Amino acid sequence: MQVILLERVEKLGQMGQTVEVKPGYARNFLLPKKKALRATKNNISYFEAQKAQLEAANLKRRSDAEYVAKKMDNVMVTLIRQASEIGQLYGSIRGRDIAEAVIAAGYNLSKGQVELISPIKTLGIHVAQVVLHPEVKVNVRVNIAKSEEEAAVQLSEFQKPKADAE
Repeated sequence: MQVILLERVEKLGQMGQTVEVKPGYARNFLLPKKKALRATKNNISYFEAQKAQLEAANLKRRSDAEYVAKKMDNVMVTLIRQASEIGQLYGSIRGRDIAEAVIAAGYNLSKGQVELISPIKTLGIHVAQVVLHPEVKVNVRVNIAKSEEEAAVQLSEFQKPKADAE
């Protein structure tokens, strides 16, 4: 199925490109989330007419996302969870858990904006990616510990190499 992208989609294309995708991907993801239009004659002419407005709106959203990314730079959240003696979590940390912690830290985002690089199943400091805009991403450090005291120790151990490097 051919679609016209209304915004940048990672590993697919840029705004305005006509790309070939599987019908299920278009029906279940791209079209409902308003990331694309079917590439019909009417939609192509509609897109060409609206292209300048869509690009201007995209630039505005991108600049807003870049502003928020500057504010969110070096954000670290702490999550207290139960774990075994060897540091294995009883359960795992999901994007929703991280999103709730970031919201509690005073930032506005949704759980769908958090992308975990790998599943978090151990204690320690991990990195999660927050997608503010298709072209703007920011890393958030997540400190996972059994207690507040242990979180403070992990944080001091994490920051120690930086102090030695200077």
